Amino acid sequence: MSYKTVVIFVVALIVSSCEDGPGAVYGEPFEAVIAQFGEALPVEPPLSYESKAPRYIQKDVRNGQAIDDKRATLGRVLFYDKSLSDNGTIACASCHQQAHGFSDTAQRSIGLNGEVTSRHSMRLVNNRFAIEQRMFWDERALDLEDQVLQPIKDHIEMGFSGSNGQPGINVLLQKLQALPYYKELFAWTFDGDSTVTAGKIALALTDFVHSIESFDAKFDDGFTNLAALNQPFQNFTAQENQGKALFLTPPSLNINGVRTGGGAGCAGCHQPPEFDIDPNSLNNGVDHVAGDPSSADFTNTRSPSLREVIGPNGDPNGPMMHTGDFIELTTVIEHYNEVIPDVNNLNLDQRLKRGPNTLKLELTTQEREALEAFVKTLTGSTVYTDQRWSSPF
Repeated sequence: MSYKTVVIFVVALIVSSCEDGPGAVYGEPFEAVIAQFGEALPVEPPLSYESKAPRYIQKDVRNGQAIDDKRATLGRVLFYDKSLSDNGTIACASCHQQAHGFSDTAQRSIGLNGEVTSRHSMRLVNNRFAIEQRMFWDERALDLEDQVLQPIKDHIEMGFSGSNGQPGINVLLQKLQALPYYKELFAWTFDGDSTVTAGKIALALTDFVHSIESFDAKFDDGFTNLAALNQPFQNFTAQENQGKALFLTPPSLNINGVRTGGGAGCAGCHQPPEFDIDPNSLNNGVDHVAGDPSSADFTNTRSPSLREVIGPNGDPNGPMMHTGDFIELTTVIEHYNEVIPDVNNLNLDQRLKRGPNTLKLELTTQEREALEAFVKTLTGSTVYTDQRWSSPF
């Protein structure tokens, strides 16, 4: 046997021995991916996840780091794959539905065994375009990468908790490792390494969720620059411009906290043009446990972007607030019209009170309707149908 033959034999033996291991290299032609997804999941080339955010959008928790197309493609599969729940019934998309602005229509989401979650599921649109990085209503996760695995490991949501007889996340990793399309996708995404790890799952889901964006609303058509924000938009109706002015302008209050002029001051917490939550915001006066109005919960200080709170059909994309108690936008406006917090709520945002008195905006019916009309101008259309964010299954 010649030296050349020996080398070829040894290399072939090494490659063969690697194929069965968890870190085996899988490349083109993506037989398993094509068999599972067909044309629903382009890989060569993948769909582009480059952000189309306008120049006036300056906030970015990624600090300008581009979305990796391969990671986002893998994240898209993971997001919609019910294999990520112990009994194969729940995916991330079960509670964050594209048709509803990646919100949930249920007051509280349904977990893998039919139990309900402790809070309403947040909308995910424009999560990237904000100052606040912490996640969940109570901000217990440091950032999105820290957050995305927690529902998977939750005993109610997806069931890989490792407690009370449930398997731990290592069982999930083994489960995904055994699926041929994940061997190919992980190798394609991570420089030939097909090993499924929790860290890689988190990276892929983070890139996918950060890619979900919406900037084709009526507001975006009318907005030109920050200097013109307070001027009437040419494409707005008189009612929408009135609502915009009310949203942007702080209220003038007397010593009793009663509005005597100005607007509603919504922009103090929901900051345009991203309409993300001010990271210094505290509790908004919705201070009870979801599903139990008699029990106090003052820890909720986070909010998703107000973009896509209303769907293209004019109805809310799902119940609002952490409790999911607010079914209509008019109810939300009424709540802020006069916040009545629990007397023991020491975490109430100071912008909702004046000394010992809570805020009383005393909005007229016309003003409330104008505010609602303005919020509806923050609704786009592409996010509901774009293939990049749709199910590949």
